[in-house]
Amino acid sequence: MTKKILIVSALLLVIPGLLLFASCGKKSIKADIGEVRDKLPGQKPASSGSASSMQEPASKPAPVIQSFKGPAGYAAEEIMAREKSEATQTFVNEDVRFDFDSAVLNNKAMEILKKKAAYLEKYSGVSAAIEGHCDERGTNEYNLALGERRAESTKEFLNNLGIAASRLKTISYGEEKPLDTGHDQEAWSKNRRAHFVIITSS
Repeated sequence: MTKKILIVSALLLVIPGLLLFASCGKKSIKADIGEVRDKLPGQKPASSGSASSMQEPASKPAPVIQSFKGPAGYAAEEIMAREKSEATQTFVNEDVRFDFDSAVLNNKAMEILKKKAAYLEKYSGVSAAIEGHCDERGTNEYNLALGERRAESTKEFLNNLGIAASRLKTISYGEEKPLDTGHDQEAWSKNRRAHFVIITSS
């Protein structure tokens, strides 16, 4: 009986020692593996700090997105600019004609002025001068007065269509600036006119 007790006591003393030895061996193996991994190319040493103390890598700044106009945007602007240019050419090139010794607007003149009013409504940044002209017949003084009446009747018609008077100014040149320098009915009919000149355009 005493012999069995001695054997059990010896085992109780040996077993803890074996467990302690095994535990130390595991720690040594883990440490060796960590050292080998740290020495591998491209590997960073393991941080000894806790997970909460590790810093997040700095985030890259968000790319700056610059707005730009695509082909459609430029095409639309070109179309609008071309349309305005063509409409402006028509506006200044189409004169209002008058009968001999008259400042009264005939039906054709009114139709032309309606189109000019539509142009001025669409392009509200445009202002214009209305020039009154006459043919060569009559005195200079008479023709200057007649040219003024023609310009004023033209302006009044546009005002009645809703175009502000501040956007239109009038001037008379009488017979001083003929469109056609001829001395016949055809030339005279061209010279009896109200002509438009763009002052400002935006």
